[in-house]
Amino acid sequence: MLVSHARWLVPQSHDSDVTSVQLTVVFDIDGVLVRGQQTIDQARGALQMLGGANRLGRRIPFALLTNGGGVSEATKAQQLSARLGTEISAQQVILAHSPMQALTSKYADSHVLIVGGPGRQCAEIARTYGFNNISTPDDVLAWRAEVWPFRQLTPADQVASHVRDFTDSPFACVMVFHDSFDFGRDLQVITDVLRSRNGRLGAEFANAQSVPLYLSNSDLVFSNEYERPRFGQGAFHVCLRAMWNELTHGARLDHTRFGKPFGVQYEYATSVLSELARQVGGSGKARRVYAVGDNPAADIAGANAAGWTSVLVRTGVFKGTNDAKNPAAIVVDHVGDAVERIIDAESQYAN
Repeated sequence: MLVSHARWLVPQSHDSDVTSVQLTVVFDIDGVLVRGQQTIDQARGALQMLGGANRLGRRIPFALLTNGGGVSEATKAQQLSARLGTEISAQQVILAHSPMQALTSKYADSHVLIVGGPGRQCAEIARTYGFNNISTPDDVLAWRAEVWPFRQLTPADQVASHVRDFTDSPFACVMVFHDSFDFGRDLQVITDVLRSRNGRLGAEFANAQSVPLYLSNSDLVFSNEYERPRFGQGAFHVCLRAMWNELTHGARLDHTRFGKPFGVQYEYATSVLSELARQVGGSGKARRVYAVGDNPAADIAGANAAGWTSVLVRTGVFKGTNDAKNPAAIVVDHVGDAVERIIDAESQYAN
């Protein structure tokens, strides 16, 4: 049984309401602005409209709220600025693991297992967040290769690994920052840590969870250049749940989930939007947030639950008329149409 219990990890802000401007816009990235390495045709024009090239004659603050990750917010901002022809700051980028930096209040100096992405990339992101005692699955394999004998570390992997005696260095928690690049290895190491008494590798297994588990993105599928959706980090969660259930005969597995559609991500985003709105200035009226996405189960469900106006595009996961389970307030073909509809809707407040 998997249980989610995340509501408290929210960045602090002077004011939780976005009241300094009339509206703000939040975009998903994959399937809305880009598809893998391809930039969606209408993306550049849509962001230019928000930059002031619109009938309202003013800048409209926006943020990018994605279930992607595996890079820093600054790196993602640089990549997207180059691709989209619009200057995007790190502050405008909210990745699936961005709110997880608040966990440093509990685990800054504790030994944590960071999982996901290639090499030590996610470990380095975690270090910049303030986690000071990090290990990765490859570190465990460098300690004892027989933990997962189906992967042989390269000489470069060996050099990059931080080897320690894991029998004498128990883990305080497991954090999955990004998609697994080796399902078998990561499933083995994670379940070993969760089952080992007191999180100490090599200790006897117990049919109970020994340390907390934090997951950053529950998307089962995502959109890239391929014609059909691909497995996302959520597919790894399904495998982890199945393995845990078989190994422990149905023991309870608690975990804290970040990313869309969970409330903690939208609470964090609200704080970011408040700061962006203040930078634009203006007196403004009641807060209105439009959220543009392509995945009904993540983007639209989360926006609806947050009380935002959801806008569904057909350039990613979704291709139909509207989603029956998580219907959007607005459905359009692409992000250019989305921004035009938002401007049209906001024109009534212009005067």
